[in-house]
Parts: sequence; structure tokens; C-alpha cells
Amino acid sequence: MAQTLHCLIDLHLHLDGSLSAETARALAAMQGIELPRDAAELDRMLHCPAGCRDLNEYLACFTLPLSLLQTGDALREAARRLLTELADKGFLYAELRFAPQSHGQKGMCQEQAIQAVLAGMQEAPIPSRLILCAMRGADNEAANRETVQLAARYLGRGVAALDLAGAEAIFPTGQFAPLFALARNLGVPFVVHAGEADGPESVAAALDMGPRRIGHGVRALEDPAVTARLARERIPLTICPTSNLDTRVFDRLEDFPLRAMLDAGLVVTVNSDNMAVSGTDAGQELQRLTDCFGLRTEEVRQLLLNAADASFADELLKRQLRAAICRELAQERTEESC
Repeated sequence: MAQTLHCLIDLHLHLDGSLSAETARALAAMQGIELPRDAAELDRMLHCPAGCRDLNEYLACFTLPLSLLQTGDALREAARRLLTELADKGFLYAELRFAPQSHGQKGMCQEQAIQAVLAGMQEAPIPSRLILCAMRGADNEAANRETVQLAARYLGRGVAALDLAGAEAIFPTGQFAPLFALARNLGVPFVVHAGEADGPESVAAALDMGPRRIGHGVRALEDPAVTARLARERIPLTICPTSNLDTRVFDRLEDFPLRAMLDAGLVVTVNSDNMAVSGTDAGQELQRLTDCFGLRTEEVRQLLLNAADASFADELLKRQLRAAICRELAQERTEESC
């Protein structure tokens, strides 16, 4: 059912992890970069390998995509192509995210990278917002602070929020409290990757900072108190099941705690994380969950409505997204009741 929907939303979508082989070849041709002629070899470079052991090995899959995204023209074209691909798949809205500090290998500054992605988004056929990622690391505090300041500068001009991404188990979430204090002081909303490679303590640390959403958050279920807090505070989770299988958070989709999340009253949204690296999209993720857990139409509908509500879209666009979802998944309730 979900694969044929035309009311899809992705709130957790990394630009560099979502370059199709076609886009990779186009970007390489623009820059005179040689790629393998063999399609299977290129796919292996863009996709998570079978037997990936953990998040750190998964992150190594970003080496090639990042090498292709070191100019403004490449970033602009990548954003335009990705959103066009989503439109063709039936998506109504998406929130792209990327780390501007990761695109300076050829001298591009963070602000130029942000401007390039925003330009590509403006040329796309569906509405979108941009989330800027600060990165977990040992020696990039100045770069992270610059990212926060630029998020404040471009807030409401295409940029919607700040995020924290990277090696969660190596650089615990709590270490970044001062960075998010700066974001709060500047009035920048933020989301946090937490509860993926690290446990429920990471989610608790993120919640203490005041996020609008938690990226992944699946390991919160290991601690009833953290789970109850997520439910009580109505903090949405942007879950990405296939990505969690790739990084060995879970061994099988049947082990993914979707039913426990829904039963606990958590606000769950379904997303792709990295369309190329994980070989999926949010529609496929929703279909896999539907097949695995026997989701009813009403439950699919609620997951999609959660995404509309949890988005950084303005209120008019949210109403339009909700109406489109309700029309496509019409139930006993009327469209107005959505």
C-alpha cells in the first residue's frame, strides 16, 4: 500500500547519503571526476556493504558522495535532483539535512555551501526545508559554532533547524550541551541524532537540551523512564528502520520496536535516513513496516499525519499536507477532522 501512496513525507534525509548512481555520474561529469564504468562497482561504493558491523563502518560509505559535493554547483544540482526524484516517487514535502563544514575540501566556506543547497531546493518541484548538521568530533568546536550561527542567519530563509550527527557512541550527546545552549540563545530550533549507536542515556541527554525532534531514538525503549518522558513531552521520533538494520542496532526488522513505540504512545514518523547508502526511501520503509507489523490503514495514516505535524513547514503547508494525506487514506473520519 505505502509504495503507491502519493502523500509521502521524509523528515530525516541526508543529502550526501542519498546520491543515486545517476546523480553521482552527473556530478562527476560536471567536475571531471572519474568514476567506475561498471554499474555494480559504483553501486558498491554508494551503498552500505552487506555485513556492515556498526554505525562507524556505515559512515565510511559517505567518502565518495562527499568527494562529489565539494563545489557549489554540485551541491545545488544534488539538492535539485534529490527533491525531483522524491516528487516522482509521490512525495509532497521533505527536509534535507547536511553538514556545511564537510564541504570545504576545495575552499568552499560553510555559507557558500548553504547558499548552494538552498538554491537547488528552490528549483525543485516540491516544497522543502533545510536542516544544518553540526558534527560530533574532537576538534571541530569552532566549525560547529559557525554552523549554529549560520543556522540563525538563514532561519526562515530555507533553513529550519540545527542537528547533531556523526559517531554517537564515540562522542556522547551530553558533550554538546554548550552547542545547543548557543542554539537556544540564538532562537534556533534543533533536532538531535540520539539513541542509535548509543543507548537511552543519549536520548535522555538530548531531551535535557530541549529538541523539537529526536533522530532515530529507538534505543529509548531500553529504559521505561526515558520512553515515558518521550511520550509525556510529545517529542517526535524520526525512525529509519533499514538504516538501523544496516548499522546493526537490530538484526531483523521483526526486532524493530515499532509496536512497543506505538503502544507507549510515542509520536513516530517513518523516514529513510540515506536513500542511496541504505537503498531505500520513506515510502519503501513504510511498506516494509506495514508488511512486517500488519499496520492498519488508520495506523499508516497516523504515521503520515505525525510527519506533517512534526515538520518544520509553516502552518498553511501543514494543513495542505494533512488534507492530502486524509484524502488519500480516507477513513470513517472526514477530511475536516484531520
